[in-house]
Amino acid sequence: MKHTDTNWESSIDINKVIEIRGRNHVFLGVGAILKMKDIATDMAGRSIKKVIIICGKNSYIKTGAWAVIEPALKENHIEYVLFNKVTPNPTDTQVDEATKIALDFGAQAVIGIGGGSPIDTAKSVAILMKYAGKTAEDLYQFRFTPDTAVPILAVNTTHGTGTEIDRFAVVTVTKNEFKPAIAYDCIYPTWAIDDPALMTGLPENQTRYVSIDAVNHVVEAATTVVNSPFTVMLAKETIRLVHKYLPVVLKDPMNLEARYFLLYASMIAGMAFDNGLLHFTHALEHPLSAVKPDLAHGLGLSMLLPSVVKTIYPAQSKVLAELFADVVPGLQGTPDEDMMIAKGIEKWLFEVGITQKLKDEGFTEKDVDRLVDLTFETPSLGGLLGIAPVTADRDAVRKIYSESLNPYNK
Repeated sequence: MKHTDTNWESSIDINKVIEIRGRNHVFLGVGAILKMKDIATDMAGRSIKKVIIICGKNSYIKTGAWAVIEPALKENHIEYVLFNKVTPNPTDTQVDEATKIALDFGAQAVIGIGGGSPIDTAKSVAILMKYAGKTAEDLYQFRFTPDTAVPILAVNTTHGTGTEIDRFAVVTVTKNEFKPAIAYDCIYPTWAIDDPALMTGLPENQTRYVSIDAVNHVVEAATTVVNSPFTVMLAKETIRLVHKYLPVVLKDPMNLEARYFLLYASMIAGMAFDNGLLHFTHALEHPLSAVKPDLAHGLGLSMLLPSVVKTIYPAQSKVLAELFADVVPGLQGTPDEDMMIAKGIEKWLFEVGITQKLKDEGFTEKDVDRLVDLTFETPSLGGLLGIAPVTADRDAVRKIYSESLNPYNK
């Protein structure tokens, strides 16, 4: 029987701002940024009189977010100080500088505006504001275990990270090229805004990379040893939506329906890995962008993804065949399809314009040993490798890096 595309997404009113309830509340929909007025009122009701704004250099203005946020703060007599120095792959020094500014100003809450980098920085600052004398290096070297943070507002401007809905943050410790991840309940944002209208100006490559970041989140979350039917369900829907709507957005960046469903996919992917956690792809990407800070996180993940799926496919063939049914037609879920799915995923990535492999970003076979060392030396990454569905020893990690230097499809 021929499958009929019911296209249920077309029945959704993307202009209706809805509230997604998990461990925190996320306002999702076109115009969700206008909820800032209610959030600022809530802040004032909590006696928050001063906040620090954490963001990149210009995007907080270019997206249109600031045009709503600043008046809402002023209307509620909330003073602010701005830290707009966050770079892609933020560093411990940026976190420490922002924390000092926040404490000197007397800030009582943190607002992160941007993608994963500003929001993860905001989460880190929110912790350190409660722990006088501690540094970002202390936090990311796990020298103490925080259980409190100041309130956080995450205003998301990309559809990939999921950080607006989860308890994770990632920052690079510059002195030793470590890029660990932390996960604490105290950094679930108190409020979060997911407005696709803020994302229509995303550069084309960033649109690609953040969308594939969401795909990687669910591939890993659905296949860890702590996966569940919940994470598999979220993963299947995430990949279906990205496969369907990423090509639409690449052709028409202003398409709000497509942006909405990519954003929704990113959000539920955040829920997936908040529950199922991550393994190979993120553990191996962190050393890449720690060594080369200009490397986009999503691009690093994209270059590794085919080999990672090939590596874990024999152990999770049924799940992965289900997840990638639209991307790689004909999968039967038998372990011997590992190369078939790897080539199929790589072909899809190339079709959406992600054609780079590690060699194209300046990595060579000579770099592999250093990358392997960092994977096993960086705090927190061992925990990810420990829940991979196959043995994640040095040989397995080395093979993934080596196979990711060049394309499978030649």
